[in-house]
Amino acid sequence: MLRLLKAAPKVAVTALIVLAIVNLLLGVILRYFVGAITDWLDVDPVPFTWVEEVGELSLAWLTLIGAAIGIQSRSHFALSVFVHRLPQPAQLWIHRVNHGLIVGVGLLVAWFGLKLCLLNRTLTTPGLEINLAWLYASAVAGGLLIAIYALGMMISPSPEGDPQH
Repeated sequence: MLRLLKAAPKVAVTALIVLAIVNLLLGVILRYFVGAITDWLDVDPVPFTWVEEVGELSLAWLTLIGAAIGIQSRSHFALSVFVHRLPQPAQLWIHRVNHGLIVGVGLLVAWFGLKLCLLNRTLTTPGLEINLAWLYASAVAGGLLIAIYALGMMISPSPEGDPQH
């Protein structure tokens, strides 16, 4: 069960990448090919305003969940210029403070995302009429995942024993 829970964000991001690519492709086809054909045939154009909405939603979710996955997999950029020269206890302390700050930022993102969800829960997107709270819920989910993963990194040592890896 825990393995499934750990894999869920990665599966979600993979699905969102596929959705974003297919959505982009459909947008190009609808805009340039179907639009040209409907102009040539002098018929009503096919509406494709929904493409932008789907793209915006998928990229928001993709970005915030992906940022959390980056923390979990330790793939975000890190610059160790000075810290690696410090004694191991100092390195561990800096590692924990850094991840504590990341926990704080994640919780801040989640908090303001929740406030935006509540503020915009009565509004919908113009094309698909999706509740706008779904867009801002990405900040809540991503912020909480960032905080949880950073807390895990703060508590547990790195795999190689080097806190700054």
